Amino acid sequence: MLLLRCHLKRALPQKVSCRFCAVMGKLQSKFKHSTYKYSRPDGFIEEKIQTKAFQEYSPAHVDTVSVVAALNSDLCVSGGKDKTAVAYNWRTGNVVKRFKGHEREITKIACIYKSSQFFSASRDKMVMMWDLQSSSQPRQQFSGHTMVVTGLTVSPDSSHLCTGSRDNTLLLWDVGTGQCAERASVSRNLVTHLCWVPREHYILQTSEDKTIRLWDSRGLQVAHTFPTQQHIQTYCEVSEDGHKCVSCSSGFEGEGCEATLWDLRQTRSRICEYRGHFQTVASCIFLPRALAAMPAIATSSHDCKVKIWNQDTGEEQMLCKSEVQP
Repeated sequence: MLLLRCHLKRALPQKVSCRFCAVMGKLQSKFKHSTYKYSRPDGFIEEKIQTKAFQEYSPAHVDTVSVVAALNSDLCVSGGKDKTAVAYNWRTGNVVKRFKGHEREITKIACIYKSSQFFSASRDKMVMMWDLQSSSQPRQQFSGHTMVVTGLTVSPDSSHLCTGSRDNTLLLWDVGTGQCAERASVSRNLVTHLCWVPREHYILQTSEDKTIRLWDSRGLQVAHTFPTQQHIQTYCEVSEDGHKCVSCSSGFEGEGCEATLWDLRQTRSRICEYRGHFQTVASCIFLPRALAAMPAIATSSHDCKVKIWNQDTGEEQMLCKSEVQP
């Protein structure tokens, strides 16, 4: 069983608990042993240990889960090494539908939010479009890459799909016809992630060549290249207003292992860095304002930690450490 141990770096107005469930399906009762720390106003750091029962879902996959994405407020879609995409209701733990068609591991999932449609990318070099309200067969297939597909994002109006690969190329697809509309290639541009800027024609991309690029989907041309970083850029995310983006990097023993906040407007400059992980930072997101008292960013790392940062100051607000328990 995988749990997260949370350490609060600053006093919060209410008690915060954190847990991670890597499985969905049938509910089971388990006992949870949790430890958390928080700082009192007098500067004393208090630690509490709790033991209580909680609900755990039985597995929805038979092998490692590689990616999870939200389809709507109730449904998520996951994919992994079992080559299967699974739609499930995360509130009830019920598997809604399974989708099979890929021949190798699913690497990315991109959903048309608040719809019944989503896309999956795979090591089989294919991208497939699925519809929850139709059959379990793919509604559309997109074939054009020569290596594993490692980037996948949908345009804000859902009319186009952009894919990226370790074959150094980006492809822009017409969702309706399944035809490739544009193709772009940059030497050594091994794509790690793609993210479409809300309400814009721009696509943000990270790469193993340590570069972050901003593409204009109108012609699929590089509109801006951010300063080259010291380490591989593993992931990127754009804020809801489209004004900022955050990227994160690989690293080891604290060298690299950072996330960086960038301005996407005219200056396109570095705003802030978030340092504190000790291994590769695998992902980074902007937290919804409803979940935090201040603008916040969350990062997850191969050091088994999730950290929450003050977006403006770079100060660490909370640490969640995963632990494997029987």
